[in-house]
Amino acid sequence: MWPPLHGLCSLSRTGGAMAALLKLSRRGDNANVRPSTRSAGLSAHTCEALLFRKHGDPPRVVRLEDIDLPPMGAKDVLVKILAAPINPSDINMIQGTYSILPDLPAVGGNEGVAQVLEVGSRVTSLKTGDWVIPRDTGLGTWRTEAVLAEDDVISLPNDIPLLSAATLGVNPCTAFRMLSDFEHLKPGDTVIQNAANSGVGQAVIQIAAARGVNTINVIRDRSEFTQLSDRLKAIGATHVIKEEALRRPEMKELFKTCPKPKLALNGVGGKSATELLRHLQIGGSMVTYGGMAKQPVTVPVSALIFKDVKVRGFWVTQWKRDHSNAGKADRSCLL
Repeated sequence: MWPPLHGLCSLSRTGGAMAALLKLSRRGDNANVRPSTRSAGLSAHTCEALLFRKHGDPPRVVRLEDIDLPPMGAKDVLVKILAAPINPSDINMIQGTYSILPDLPAVGGNEGVAQVLEVGSRVTSLKTGDWVIPRDTGLGTWRTEAVLAEDDVISLPNDIPLLSAATLGVNPCTAFRMLSDFEHLKPGDTVIQNAANSGVGQAVIQIAAARGVNTINVIRDRSEFTQLSDRLKAIGATHVIKEEALRRPEMKELFKTCPKPKLALNGVGGKSATELLRHLQIGGSMVTYGGMAKQPVTVPVSALIFKDVKVRGFWVTQWKRDHSNAGKADRSCLL
């Protein structure tokens, strides 16, 4: 299981300043999870939530508030949020720059894991104590409790690490679909990716390794490069290189140990994406799922004419919506 990233938000009720603390946990235990009760100190009809009433810089617009819970319907469940991460898309929603935006005021957070506290009289697929994750974005997971429709959540086994469950719905799903949907990858084939130490990148490494697919993993140079490289290799990375290496002759030596990539996965954009394209084999695909550099993807004409590369995009939210009526599509994506 990929090492989970867990985002913890600490907000001042008066100042509205948010400190986002990203902690990497390797413990993976659920020892602190107990049968749930209602939030201490709050009435049965309220919960605490990280709320934004306008778009802007998260530390300035997000505040910790008590909000009312709606009454439960027959097909609803009351859940307690156990853990919720901070993803780039969460920040973009607050800033107002994401492709889809919730009505304001809105509770932040699109991902997380919750425990069912109560079920409505007509709920058939869930029971008290079950763990669930959101089926789609926009449910607002940065809160202590929520009333949700039965169809808005997917049940999970509660014997997997808590923080892994909280980060299951976005990054691993994105990695799985990109490795499955754009090129027919066989054991021995190669994938190259930037942002290899991101949540998606680490999931790509582990899924590819399980399938016998080589990965060339590109990360930015940093003082702790060796430690990070060792960590990525420990979870299955074939090669870990610095971005600068993409432009150097040493890549020829690397390709003596594995074939040129059929698939490139781009979460950065800009020059990094262009360099990934240069190393694709003829007819290969580059799939863009993020743009952390906030720079456009430039495709050389020669790559299109002489290598016939395919340039695609992927957004897991759209994939889930396109496959919402496909029976077990959500579970096939996650599991």
